[in-house]
Amino acid sequence: MTAIDPMTQKIRRILKDHGRLSKDADSLGAESDLYEAGMTSHASVNVMLALEGEFNIEFPDHMLKRSVFDSIASIGAAVGELQGG
Repeated sequence: MTAIDPMTQKIRRILKDHGRLSKDADSLGAESDLYEAGMTSHASVNVMLALEGEFNIEFPDHMLKRSVFDSIASIGAAVGELQGG
């Protein structure tokens, strides 16, 4: 089994705490659709705010769209980009 990187662990924890998912975030694949897993647009705002606090970033307006928050992988890519990675 491959070790999960710390960023992904933090994203999964935030999804557990704020995503209001109908499935356990740990059971979802990196590309699984979070909206199909129960996340609403309201919950995605809470996820975004928690991500900003956890990673000390701010999502610019052009990133405030569904596709940025539709999977663990897309969230991780956005966070990495905002961290300059």
